[in-house]
Amino acid sequence: MTTLTLATGHLQGRRLPRAAAPATALVAAALAVLLGQISPVSGVAGTTCVAVVLFFAGYTALSFAVEGSRHAIDRLASTLIYASFLAALVPLVWILSTVLVRGGRVLSAGFLGHSMRGIGADATGGGVYHALVGTIEQVLLATVIAVPIGVLTAIYLVEYGRHSKLSKAIGFFVDVMTGVPSIIAGLFVYSAFIVSLGFQRTGLAGALALSILMIPVVVRSTEEMLKIVPSELREAAYALGVPKWRTILRVVIPTAIGGITTGVMLAIARISGETAPLLLTTFLSQSINFNPTSGPQASIPTFVWDQIGSATHPALDRAWAGALVLILFVAVLYTTARLIAWVTGGARR
Repeated sequence: MTTLTLATGHLQGRRLPRAAAPATALVAAALAVLLGQISPVSGVAGTTCVAVVLFFAGYTALSFAVEGSRHAIDRLASTLIYASFLAALVPLVWILSTVLVRGGRVLSAGFLGHSMRGIGADATGGGVYHALVGTIEQVLLATVIAVPIGVLTAIYLVEYGRHSKLSKAIGFFVDVMTGVPSIIAGLFVYSAFIVSLGFQRTGLAGALALSILMIPVVVRSTEEMLKIVPSELREAAYALGVPKWRTILRVVIPTAIGGITTGVMLAIARISGETAPLLLTTFLSQSINFNPTSGPQASIPTFVWDQIGSATHPALDRAWAGALVLILFVAVLYTTARLIAWVTGGARR
């Protein structure tokens, strides 16, 4: 019993106290501030970078001296993971808080219920109503075009054409389309439909460009969701004599509907903020246009771009409020989609 106790204590070894991490962080911050006074490195960004480097070096060295190399490497890896998380979280929170604060000052019922018709860049007032109408119509049209194509393509790749030459070719082009810049989609629609065929710059043309950006995201997300559906479910349905098409509709898709919905919402979130393709296909409009097939139609991204270009104080305030409306628009769409998926999933169970 004594030997076992000594061995266990030897295996546990010495560990750093909980106060070691915050104490090291305080020392690193103080040294970074001191170095900022006596070296060319200055400013918030430079001081922060120096403090982070000093913290990593000091915390790892302290762990190495007290705990040994194995624990020191483990703490270094854990600290890098937490630091990466904070590095991604801080800009996100900063952006959201800035948009909420600056956009919330202007956002009101009047801003949501009025257009920019007859409102100059230097004038106060005006609103985002015309752009909100355009964004809703363009995103809905793009979704109607892209979702059936993307889902059916994913069903073919997973259920029918697996390992075939055609499926490999389709997968290759889907990967290529995923990396295509948004301006290329706008140029394609502009040259193929507006210049070559003589179509107008309309909301429908913008929806076509957005659907090109949306299709590869829907295809890949749906494909991955279909792949994780257990093969046993398909085999059980086939054993009962259920045709393959009915198995896909009644078993496979309902099982993966939550992931498919999430993929569709990610695609919608991507296209909702696109500006470059819409500048080429819908142009700018300060008036309300409920008809996406006739005449220029505004959208929230082009509204924000136009207001920022004016560079006046009222216009910049409207741009921040437009950005806030766009964030709320995506949040409402995502929440609605998740509720639909939850309701349909509960009804299926």
